[in-house]
Amino acid sequence: MEEDKFGYHWEEEVREAVLKFERMKRNNEKYFFDVIEFESIIDYYIDNNNAGKAYEAAALASQQHPNSVSIQLRKARVLLDKGRAVETLKILKRLENIEPGNHEIYIAKGTALGILGDVQGAKKMFDFALNLDSEEIENILFSIVTVLQNLNYYEQLIPYMLRLIELEPDFKAHLYDLAYAYEKVENYEYSIVYYLKYLEEEPFSDSAWYNLGIIYNKTEREEKALEAYDFALAINAQNSFALFNKGNILSNLGRYKEAIEVYHEYLENEPDSFEAMTYLGECYEKAKDYVLARKYYQDAIELAPEFADPWFGLGIIEMNSGNVSDSLIFFRKAVKLDDENPEYWYLLGKSHYIQGELKTAMSCFREALKIDIYCDEVWSVLGGIILKENLASKAIPYLEHAYQITGNIPGINYLLASFYLHGKNTEKVSRHLVLALEAGRDLFSEYSDLFPEKLKTKPIKKLLSNYGLI
Repeated sequence: MEEDKFGYHWEEEVREAVLKFERMKRNNEKYFFDVIEFESIIDYYIDNNNAGKAYEAAALASQQHPNSVSIQLRKARVLLDKGRAVETLKILKRLENIEPGNHEIYIAKGTALGILGDVQGAKKMFDFALNLDSEEIENILFSIVTVLQNLNYYEQLIPYMLRLIELEPDFKAHLYDLAYAYEKVENYEYSIVYYLKYLEEEPFSDSAWYNLGIIYNKTEREEKALEAYDFALAINAQNSFALFNKGNILSNLGRYKEAIEVYHEYLENEPDSFEAMTYLGECYEKAKDYVLARKYYQDAIELAPEFADPWFGLGIIEMNSGNVSDSLIFFRKAVKLDDENPEYWYLLGKSHYIQGELKTAMSCFREALKIDIYCDEVWSVLGGIILKENLASKAIPYLEHAYQITGNIPGINYLLASFYLHGKNTEKVSRHLVLALEAGRDLFSEYSDLFPEKLKTKPIKKLLSNYGLI
């Protein structure tokens, strides 16, 4: 009862101090506040994310109580919230001389150095703070990890969080924060370990299941990702992010019927999602239901005419339907809206080639490879066209020059090996094929059509056999 009564009166005192301060500002008057009142006022504004008034209160408090360490520390905190680290360091330097044993000074100093990008300096201050007060280790560690989280210094955060977990094993939220930190530094295996530990204690955390699903997907464990998203949705059916990601995984796995159901469910909750409409259209397109694919692509365009993907999707439908001249219209629109997507340039070039426009097609392929020189689909199709058009001998000098500039790009070496094979230059075939296989043995299937069986010599067959390709 005493605690409740004390808390009630404390809240009343805070309210009265804040009202008094605001009355003073409103009437443009000057009132005196004692240190405790100013502490309450500044803390109130900080807790309510009112940085402007917190700074006003801290500035006035510093004038009335220039020698109060607690006031100066609060002023430093307000300045840090405003990103004014250099000013903060000047204040803290003075405070160090007054209270050299106050760990809050060094946490604030570490925060300021962190804002300025001096991570090692920040760590030094945090470690110093930890050595100052053995009675406050947990609170100091918590302050440190909070600062590092806010500054996105997750790699530096992890050792402090591990230590905090040892000291506070019953505080399960630490496990979640540590799992998230490992996720941010892309240490996915440890992230999974700590999310699972957290979920053992808090199995109904849909956000933890959702994050776990993301990591499983990043590490190509799609079935586990789907399972994690299903848990998240069972706990919270309104978790639209989990639903959307589930649809994406099903689509990427080629399970289009299931993906379609999920995207429809998602659109019931998010009817204006043009991205979901586009992906739904793509699923129908992959399932060869071009009527519904067109419908959802067009619906997406109505909502977001500057979004390139549905235009591109309509181009694919027209190409697959044999309407190549119509596909060019949509592919050109997609490229106009997003000229940094190599796939758009590639299929635009392919459409031009089908139309017999070789020069324009080659130009489009070059644009695709400028954006992504490792785009093996483009290199493979380009190689096939060059051979079909009997342009291999003319292409070799350009590709050799490109090889000298770019280095060992698998696509360039596969094409050079193929062209030399067709020209019966055995020595150069072996040289470039070895370079290609060393850089991308698993990519050979993309280029196998460029190496007809009838042209393969015994040395070439032996080379391919050594790499386990025949």
